[in-house]
Amino acid sequence: MNKEITSILFFLLIATIFTGCGTKEVVGIVPQPVNIEVKSGTFLINEKTKIVVNGDNEASQKTAEYFAEQFRKVSGLELDIVEGGSRIKNSIYLCNQTDEEHAAEGYEMLIDRQGVVITGDPAGIFYGIQTLFQLLPSEIYGSSPAGDMDWEVAQVHIIDAPRFPWRGMHLDVSRHFFPVEFIKKYIDLLAMHKLNVFHWHIVDDQGWRMEVEKYPLLTEKGAWRDGSMEGWDYFVGPPVEGGPVYGGYYTQVEIKEIVQYAADRFITVVPEIELPGHSRAVLDAYPELSCTGKPFDKEGAVHHYLPPYCAGKEETFRFLEDVLTETMELFPSEYIHIGGDEVPKERWEVCPDCQQRILEEGLENTQELQSYFITRIEKFVNARGRKIIGWDEILEGGLAPNAAVMSWRGIEGGVEAARAQHPVVMSPVTHCYFNYCQTEDPAASEVPCGEYTSLEKIYLYEPVPDTLNSEESGFIMGAQGNVWTEGIETPEQVEYMALPRMSALSEVVWSSRSQRDYADFSARMDAHYLRMDQMGVNYFKE
Repeated sequence: MNKEITSILFFLLIATIFTGCGTKEVVGIVPQPVNIEVKSGTFLINEKTKIVVNGDNEASQKTAEYFAEQFRKVSGLELDIVEGGSRIKNSIYLCNQTDEEHAAEGYEMLIDRQGVVITGDPAGIFYGIQTLFQLLPSEIYGSSPAGDMDWEVAQVHIIDAPRFPWRGMHLDVSRHFFPVEFIKKYIDLLAMHKLNVFHWHIVDDQGWRMEVEKYPLLTEKGAWRDGSMEGWDYFVGPPVEGGPVYGGYYTQVEIKEIVQYAADRFITVVPEIELPGHSRAVLDAYPELSCTGKPFDKEGAVHHYLPPYCAGKEETFRFLEDVLTETMELFPSEYIHIGGDEVPKERWEVCPDCQQRILEEGLENTQELQSYFITRIEKFVNARGRKIIGWDEILEGGLAPNAAVMSWRGIEGGVEAARAQHPVVMSPVTHCYFNYCQTEDPAASEVPCGEYTSLEKIYLYEPVPDTLNSEESGFIMGAQGNVWTEGIETPEQVEYMALPRMSALSEVVWSSRSQRDYADFSARMDAHYLRMDQMGVNYFKE
């Protein structure tokens, strides 16, 4: 991790030397490039423009096809894609090059009268294409022909690279289920903002959304519930259950399709398999995995604090290992999110199996029992070449040796983990919960929401706590915005809550801290709103 940060710092030094004072002009790019020099003149993409890919690079070939397909859709023009070792006149030249001058995921873009040159590694070239989209008229983001227009881009020289390696957005599909096509649109929005992690909260108390071949009841029963949670209120709690059966799930074929769709956009899908708590959907389907071995008494059940898996039964771990095996077959991500948050331990306190486990393992209490649970799962995941990440409660009772921490209850968990030299993703509820209101008046919101988290507050968020020294700061991998959907029922409502706050977060995790300027960001957002209009995004705007 320190090597990655050193590489980026070196890259930024090169960029600063190269551009000098540069030209400070608003060209509407979000997130703001590290360095941009705007020159006079434009380049016109027309029917004779070719996309040139140097070398036999499958990823960049896909990026070329991705750009050509979108351009064809709105312009009606077919751009030829050819392989070549150098740029030619009237071309978009994608130059694969990895060296010290081009940081991981970074790119250099030169647009002059001859065309466009984008140089970088495959991910960097993809992000360069995202910048090229934003330099074009907003109609490039449409889904149908834009009519007769000139596809001109400004002549610029850009050197750019991300500040953090983890630039994430989360989506909860357990509380409310969203179709495959919307998940793809959500991924497209991440790609537009140069975000590279989609944290898919795919299971929770209210619904299990992933097909598991070995345990069919997870989707036959666990994916469905009585009532849609309509009427959820953050200040009062969940509504009384009832109403028509609600639910849905993703087949393994659909999951593979989504994972590949994201990978083609250099986005890693990190699945979350909640444990040991937030597991009612599982325990409704397989009650033998609970401490009592019986179905839940639904009367009086509190939303977050339902009994967890039994930590004393070997059947629990066999089940989770089977589920995680299928999960890792579907998701090639380095990290598997295991939740670990809000685990009520009252039943563990009185469960004979759990108490026997505490005795046999020489544990002090149920806090350490939770740590045992997480550590045992980590060993299983690590043995298969993967790592775990969990919410900051996994610090309780002792952090698993190789775990990463997602700090949500504030920054304290992230600080503690970083000081212990564990990787950290900052996602504090104070700044990164996008299910909170975008307006100071909750009654004016289209969506039931809790506290107020403004666009400016998110934009001014700094993921690296000032209390960390330079070495400890190197363990902050980045930050992530979370969209919890207890009160969010439709794709349109997800968009309304996530945007434009996703835009603000993208600049927090991509652009350098010193160049962030909210007034400048707001001015650039005027062009960005036009792009989202073309995409049909139901964003919030004051």
